[in-house]
Formats: sequence, C-alpha cells, structure tokens
Amino acid sequence: MAESILLLPHIFAAIEESVPLTEGGVIEESVLPGTIEAPSAPPLDESQYSVLDLVLGSGPVVQGVLIILVVMSVVTWGIVVTKVLAIRTAKKQSKKFDSVFWSSKNLAQINETSKQLPLSPLAKVYSAGHRELTSLLNDEERGGDFHDIEIIDRSLKKARAEEITKLESGTTFLATTASAAPFIGLFGTVWGIMNAFIGLSTVKSSSIQAVAPGISEALIATAIGLAAAIPATIFYNYFMQQVRIIARSMDMFSAEFLNIARRHFLK
Repeated sequence: MAESILLLPHIFAAIEESVPLTEGGVIEESVLPGTIEAPSAPPLDESQYSVLDLVLGSGPVVQGVLIILVVMSVVTWGIVVTKVLAIRTAKKQSKKFDSVFWSSKNLAQINETSKQLPLSPLAKVYSAGHRELTSLLNDEERGGDFHDIEIIDRSLKKARAEEITKLESGTTFLATTASAAPFIGLFGTVWGIMNAFIGLSTVKSSSIQAVAPGISEALIATAIGLAAAIPATIFYNYFMQQVRIIARSMDMFSAEFLNIARRHFLK
C-alpha cells in the first residue's frame, strides 16, 4: 500500500505529459491515436451551379420540357403584343366612327368614314347593315315588310360574330398555355427529381449535396412553367373582358341601326 502511494506522483506526471491542459487546468480536446476525423463537406461554389449550367446539365427529357415551355412563352408574348395593339386600334377607330355616325346626317360621309376605318368593328357592322338595307330598298318587288327587319338583323349579327371571332383569335392559345404550362413544368420537375434520387443510389455519399444539383435542375422546369402560365392567365382575362366590352357596343349599335331603319326606311 505504501509503495502504491509512493508511485502516485509519477503517475500524475505521466498523465500531465500525455494530456495537454489549458491555463485554467481544463483538459484540451485531442484526437486519440487511431481515430479518423469525419471529412467536412466542401463548400458549394455558387458560380458552379448557375441557372445556365443547370439547364445545360439537365437530362434530355427535362431539356425537352424546357424547350416546349420557352416556345409557349415566346408565342404567348407575341400574341399579347399583337392583341394589345389590335384591340387598342379597334377601340380607337370605333370611337371615331361612332362620333361621325351620330354627328353626321350624310350617308355618303358615313360610308366614306367606314371605308377609312377598316379595323373598326362598328364600321364593319354598319357596312353589313347598310349593304343589306340598300339591297332591300333597291328591290322593287319587296314592299318593305316586317321580314326585312329580320334580314337586316341577321346581317348585323353575322357581321358582329365575324368581328368577335377576329378579336378572339389567339386567345385560345393563351388559355391553353395558362392551363397546361404548370403541368408540363411539373412533369419535368417530377422526372428530374426521380433521376436525382436514382443517381443517389449509385454514389456512396447520401448527403443533400449529392442530390441538390438534380433537384435544382428539376425545379427550373416548374419555375419556367409558371413564368409562361401567369402572363397567359392575366392577359387572357384582360382580352376577354375587352372583347365583351366591344361586343356590347356592337349590340347597342345594331339595335340603334335597326330602329333607324324601321323608322325612316322600312315603313
């Protein structure tokens, strides 16, 4: 027992030499012999994963989806620009024709104005009604009976339908893009994520950094799908509202034209 007590100073001295202490006497952390530190994940280089790199590095299916969505977006903006200019011109010319129609009592002047405003829906409706009315008045066998009003009304409705069809041209593609583009992008996203997890099974590392590039590539498809669908939805609703406004103005004009024809020409 006495020998053990005498050996204690030597044991403490050996411990102090093998285990480093801090100034406060606290044992410092040290790596024990034979142990291996876990490798730290390398920091992500943001320049290595730019959007262009992710697009170019994506699979053929995802790239095909991206091409389709980009084409749909380009066509959508082309239709938007065209329709904005067409509707603006139609409303401007219709306003000018309506002013001339109600301020002038000279049919020759009204006819000349309608020819100078080829993009005015009101001018087109007037031309159709005036042409039918002139044909009925020149027909000596017809006595201006009640059925003549129905003939003029059918002519006005036909012209109205033709003008609405022109104004609505291209809006079908906008509606298709608004409804289909998000799902096309979602298909590309699902396909890309599926490939990312399939690729994860072939590597030893199972960290999020192993699948981050693949998931990023997949999410780009959804982003572009939404970028194509959102403007298509907004402008589709805007154009349809403008078409309804112009259609109401043509209905009111047609009713006034029939009243004038009934009072002054078909008695």
